[in-house]
Amino acid sequence: MSAARGGRRSFGTDLRPSPGAGTFAFAAILCFGAVAAALFTQHRLGMQPCPWCVLQRLVFVAIGMVALLGLVWGRPGGRRLAAIVAVLLALGGFAAAMWQHFVAAATASCNLSLADRIVAATRLNEWLPDVFEARATCADAAVSLVGVPYEFWSATLFVVLAVTLGLALRRR
Repeated sequence: MSAARGGRRSFGTDLRPSPGAGTFAFAAILCFGAVAAALFTQHRLGMQPCPWCVLQRLVFVAIGMVALLGLVWGRPGGRRLAAIVAVLLALGGFAAAMWQHFVAAATASCNLSLADRIVAATRLNEWLPDVFEARATCADAAVSLVGVPYEFWSATLFVVLAVTLGLALRRR
């Protein structure tokens, strides 16, 4: 029996929604654009990153890579998985931005913090120091960009990513 005549669904048919390619392309562009903007402000405007800033860069790169995977993944189940992973990473990035603003920026030193340990564990700070090396304390890195704390820009992008990908999971 076919699914159209009220029988069982055929094996492999997946009627649950999955995000489209446009959603993943938007997410990847947003993530890699955020890292490019961070590098511009670091290397051209002298805004040196703290460990929590670097962790957020790492999360943006991870979401961007997952989004690219979702972009090329043809199966709806794979795209849903990529979107779920990206949403979870975006929520983690949002938490890191909020921690940076409300906790880490109020301390004189953020050495050996969770952010420092995560970045050090990846060894990206050694392999790509111009991108992933923390060069300031959290208090020193507490700067504003056009009057808005830098980490709020990051938090906003994480929310946009989580909402966009989350809504794409619900679309039919």
